[in-house]
Amino acid sequence: MSKKLAKFRSDYRAPAFSITTVHLDIDLDERATQVRSQLHLERKNSGPLELDGEQLKLTSIKIDGKVLPPQNYEVTDKQLIVHELPDSFEMELVTEIDPSSNSALEGLYKSGGAFCTQCEAEGFRRITYYLDRPDVLAVFTTKISADRELYPYLLSNGNLESSGELDGGRHYATWHDPHPKPAYLFALVAGNFDRLEDHYQTSEGRDVRLEIFVDKGNLSRAEYAMAALKRSMQWDEERFDLAYDLDRYMIVAVDFFNMGAMENKGLNIFNSKYVLADQMTATDWDFVHVESVIGHEYFHNWTGNRITCRDWFQLSLKEGLTVFRDQEFSSDLGSRAVHRIDAVRVIRSFQFNEDASPMAHPIRPDKVVEMNNFYTVTVYNKGAEVIRMLHTLLGEQGFQRGMRLYRERHDGQAVTCEDFVAAMEAANDFDLTQFRRWYSQAGTPEVRIAQHYDAQQQQLTLNFQQLTPATPGQEEKFPLVIPLLFSAYDEKGSRIQLTAKDEVVKHESGSQLYTLTETTSSLTFSNVEQEPIIAWLENFSAPVKLQTPLTTVDLELLLGHAEQEVTRWEAAQQVYLKALQEAVDTNQAAQLSESQYTALKKALHAPLDDALKALIFTLPSAEELLEYYTEDAPLDAIELAVTSLAKTVADELSDDFAECFAKLDSQPDDLSGKAMAARALRQRCLYFLALAQPQQYSDEVAEQACQQGNMTLQQGALEIAVQHQLPCVEQVLATFAEQWQDTPLVMDKWFAAQANALHDTTVERVTQLIEHPKFSLRNPNRVYALLANFSRNSLRFHQQDGAGYKLLQSIITQLNTLNPQVASRLITPFMQWRRFDTRRQQMMKECLLQLQQLPDLAPDLDEKIANALQQ
Repeated sequence: MSKKLAKFRSDYRAPAFSITTVHLDIDLDERATQVRSQLHLERKNSGPLELDGEQLKLTSIKIDGKVLPPQNYEVTDKQLIVHELPDSFEMELVTEIDPSSNSALEGLYKSGGAFCTQCEAEGFRRITYYLDRPDVLAVFTTKISADRELYPYLLSNGNLESSGELDGGRHYATWHDPHPKPAYLFALVAGNFDRLEDHYQTSEGRDVRLEIFVDKGNLSRAEYAMAALKRSMQWDEERFDLAYDLDRYMIVAVDFFNMGAMENKGLNIFNSKYVLADQMTATDWDFVHVESVIGHEYFHNWTGNRITCRDWFQLSLKEGLTVFRDQEFSSDLGSRAVHRIDAVRVIRSFQFNEDASPMAHPIRPDKVVEMNNFYTVTVYNKGAEVIRMLHTLLGEQGFQRGMRLYRERHDGQAVTCEDFVAAMEAANDFDLTQFRRWYSQAGTPEVRIAQHYDAQQQQLTLNFQQLTPATPGQEEKFPLVIPLLFSAYDEKGSRIQLTAKDEVVKHESGSQLYTLTETTSSLTFSNVEQEPIIAWLENFSAPVKLQTPLTTVDLELLLGHAEQEVTRWEAAQQVYLKALQEAVDTNQAAQLSESQYTALKKALHAPLDDALKALIFTLPSAEELLEYYTEDAPLDAIELAVTSLAKTVADELSDDFAECFAKLDSQPDDLSGKAMAARALRQRCLYFLALAQPQQYSDEVAEQACQQGNMTLQQGALEIAVQHQLPCVEQVLATFAEQWQDTPLVMDKWFAAQANALHDTTVERVTQLIEHPKFSLRNPNRVYALLANFSRNSLRFHQQDGAGYKLLQSIITQLNTLNPQVASRLITPFMQWRRFDTRRQQMMKECLLQLQQLPDLAPDLDEKIANALQQ
């Protein structure tokens, strides 16, 4: 296989032709699906017609109804090239594909007993020859034919125009999407499903039929998704004044899907884990994620579909913006603090790690080899943080003015990130020239704040410094616009206001705002009666690493008195991190002071949201701690620090956890936010109680693990039994597997719990589970549940003998040809091999070198391995 060449954003050129209309006639067959494509093309620029196509059997080509002789076109393994064409013409292509052999799950493939498509980013070229790029927008009409008994539902984008019977027990359905779209938004599903139907009347008076299609027997588990969809539609109307624009909105849930979901116009295809949810089989966080992903894909209807990307370098245009929108949706409907903390943890645990890897890239990359490799936490989640900074700087009203202008200018177009920023700028008369660096500059900025107080002059001086470490291909960095939200407190924990002319403003969030724009700067406050304690970067107002002069005493005060809940959580995390880092530096067990234990006890019993308390008592993981060590990472010391801190917190607060646990009602039938919060805190209490007194609480955990009716409680107990290796662990594992062996999404939880375990036999256990009859490399969900979780289990994956490395290498080798996208995602922990000790470096490098020598190495893997090995 020839190496895939890199593409550069600077090389963008508009296509030689546009496609205005597409008529597809798709005759479905498991082994030989025939696709007849009729295109109307118009010349836009000079040059030949170069259509993309992969793994296609070309049957015929016609231009304006006349068969095109073979000598008039060229077919390669990637393209169909046609020269000497008129400026306007009709083209008919007939191709044949084999969906059953498509294990990569791109293009048209079989998912269980159904036909399914996945076309983002470049999957449509596996269905037929086409200008498979996002800046070619066409109106699609799709006719699907298939066996009626096997595939009673034939679905595609848009509105149903007609349907009927055909000879030989077959039938057809014709769909028309009136909104021009790029090929990556095309969708087709054919299968035998259970269907849930509802209706929603938009603010514009349109009656929309809502349909969710699920595998037989799962209908009741789709009801929550339907309710979430209706909430999404209402929220988008109320918050963004955006209403749906078709007569139907359909969702199909499938088990075999590489992504979480896909926003195809009018026909969303979902990984079943983000649709199927009831209290017997889904945890509280599963419900939260179902609602979030349902919302995300629906919100794409405007931010991604009606306005789409000019090219794939602009991916964050739709994904960063839509992640921000789904985060706001979840926050408006639930606990804003809890959802914000969840987003912050993703950035710190995963995105900062990506910024420190050989694959570091800006949210708008400049170079792409394999597009699938840029569906990353940087593009999505850091992209959302960049949008959030715009919201912070402009305020809610200013942001909405920018959104309205963006829609007015670009509805129905394929545009760039620059177009979005320009609309925000113009709508608010706000200079965003320097802010644009967030789109082009990779890496995690570091902000350092020094504080000096002159008691005699009652003057407070703050000195700021920002720097961004060099990243591959970007040695020189420039200062960014960094909004710093902050609140100041006196020694008793009361809020005080600091004033400094126009440099600090009161923000609508309740915090004060200082915008850092220079590499170094200073800020002086006068008439400050006592030195304040300042909580910086409130609400995580910028995706940066922060160094402040806060002492442990200051953090204790913020934990007890800060008005913003995220600030209280952050104070607790910093208390833990200081103790953990000190323990790692001395290679000793971690300890907290008496006053810190007192502060934590007060937080546990304070009148705070139970979900916030649960997060306060979620200690930093080994993976979070690893981010502070860029070379020769002391894994043994980290393991000692992390495990000892958990044990000392469990022991010191045991009575308090027991008191709290006894008061909390699990309320297994209640899905309200309050009940979910109570369950979250109850689980944290049980976690620490079982750690402090394993013999005493083993029976409690075993009983909870066997309870039916609430998966939050059942899975929580399973994870506690496995993590603490309680006496009941084997019984719990066996009972859980026997109960849920025929429910794939729940069995994923069973595999994941064992992959996440921190005990010494995890590698051996994972190796055995690969041979389990319920494990399959063809199911991405199952692979992620077992292998992705194991690879993120740093303390076990990096065990000294290298067994974890060899295990993952063997799986990636198999997936290289079976499903390259999944293989590419699994290789992530190898990417930072240089941050470990010499022995581990050598073993991981050898794995990478052996993978690099694989015959027919997939481009997805080739790019990452080459970047990882590059000096």
